[in-house]
Amino acid sequence: MTHEAFEDLIAVYAVGALDGEDLVRLRAHLAAGCARCEAALREAEDDLARAVPPLSPPPHVKDALLARVGPVAAPARRRPAWVPWALATAAAVVAGAAFTGAFVAIRYEARLGQMAREVSAAREQLRREAAALELLRDPATRVVALRGAGPQPEAAGRVIWHDRAGGELFVANLSPAPRGKAYELWTIAGGRPRPAALFEVDASGKGSARIEPTGGGVDVFAVTLEPERGVPAPTGPIVLASKAD
Repeated sequence: MTHEAFEDLIAVYAVGALDGEDLVRLRAHLAAGCARCEAALREAEDDLARAVPPLSPPPHVKDALLARVGPVAAPARRRPAWVPWALATAAAVVAGAAFTGAFVAIRYEARLGQMAREVSAAREQLRREAAALELLRDPATRVVALRGAGPQPEAAGRVIWHDRAGGELFVANLSPAPRGKAYELWTIAGGRPRPAALFEVDASGKGSARIEPTGGGVDVFAVTLEPERGVPAPTGPIVLASKAD
C-alpha cells in the first residue's frame, strides 16, 4: 500500500471511523515507525482539536436532557452538579459528529474530483486511439510525424490522417500551456494555414485532438501556442511541425 493510501486512511482513523482490515494495516504501518505517516496523524489530530472549540449546548439538546432529568422542585433549588457536565458532553458529541462528517468529506472531495477527471480523460484517450486504429485499416490513411520546433525542440507528435475522413492528433513532451493560452493545430495546403483544433496537454506533456476533414489534401501539419480561444491565423511560436510532402 502506498503512502498516499495510508494518508487517506489516517484521515478516517483520526476521527475514530476506521475499522476492519484497513485499521489493522494502518496500525501495523504506524508501529513499524513510519515518520511520514506519524506526522500526518499528528497533523490530523491537531486539526480535529482546533476544529472543535468548547461550545454551549444547543437549546434543543439542553431541553431534551432536562426533560429526562425531570422538573426542578423549586426555582431556588440548585441543579445537580452533574447537569452542566452532561450538557457540555452532549454538545461536544453533537459538534464532534458534525465535524467528523465535514472533515472526511472535505478530505476526500478533492481526491474524488481528481479521480473523476482522470477517468474521463482516460476514456477520451481510449476513444481517440480506437478511432485512430479504425482509420489505419484504410490503405489511404497515412501517419505523419511531427517534430519539436522553436522553444520546445524535445516535443514530438503524430497525426493519423485520411483526406476524406479527417484524423487524430497525438502529442508528447509538450509543456502545459501558460494561463490564458492553448495549443492550436493547423493544416497547411498550398502555403495557406487553416485552424484545425485547439487542445491542451496534461502534466506529463501528453495530449490529443480530433481533426475534422478539410475537403482536400494537407501538405503540412503544425502546432502553435495561441490565445486559449484560438485565432484564425497563426500568431504564436511553432512548437511542432511536420515536413512538407
